[in-house]
Amino acid sequence: MILTVGGKTDRGLVRAENEDTIYFSQNLGLLVVADGMGGHAAGETASRLTVNVLRECFRKEAPFSDDADPSRSKTTNRLAAAISQANRTVYEAAQSSPDMNGMGTTVAAAVLDGNHLSFAHIGDSRIYLVRSGSITQLTEDHSLARKLSGSTRQIGDDGIKNVLTKALGTHPEIRADLGELTVLQGDILLLCSDGLYNMVSDEEILEIAVRAGNVHAAAEILIDTANDNGGADNISVVIAYFRGKKWYASWSKIMDTFRR
Repeated sequence: MILTVGGKTDRGLVRAENEDTIYFSQNLGLLVVADGMGGHAAGETASRLTVNVLRECFRKEAPFSDDADPSRSKTTNRLAAAISQANRTVYEAAQSSPDMNGMGTTVAAAVLDGNHLSFAHIGDSRIYLVRSGSITQLTEDHSLARKLSGSTRQIGDDGIKNVLTKALGTHPEIRADLGELTVLQGDILLLCSDGLYNMVSDEEILEIAVRAGNVHAAAEILIDTANDNGGADNISVVIAYFRGKKWYASWSKIMDTFRR
């Protein structure tokens, strides 16, 4: 399976700062979106620390913890351990300075190993899978809005929709929600902060991801669409296209023709 990946983060039109951090690497097969929260520069610090820890864990192939689940793949257990380490790093940083007290971040992360995808999340940043013309949300938001969605209480503009029930770095120990799947040729994976999906519907995300044709155009159009619709928050997107080797070989021949 050939992976092509791109992404973009944007301050949006309302927020004074961008507290989101993204990372993607085709070599590592690692994709991350983190949406920080906290006063001063604490949110940006929390999201940046989280991404840095995950990147270094996979660069160095850090060992997973002793409580690794034997029913899960090695990659999924390593991802879980990396997120636990990121949580400890953010939590300890928050305790070390009054300005950082209470900071935290969401995280959505995915790792490709061959055609096996491991993914994890904490908070309300999302992971979507586009397959055969349909879009599926692989994650379930850790938010008060999601928790109350089946109740009779109305979710309006009283701040409920922005309240997280779970965030990385706010407690000394935390467990991410984990998942695994086999990717297929033609699949598209999209990770994003709530600044995207609150401004752009799932149907629009699907149409843009499919029609854009490449990861860079898709990320640009998604960010532009969110801003066109109000840009009420920081907006982050990481998107990956999965192509078979046969497709890649054909594309390489086309590009060689243009280079001659």
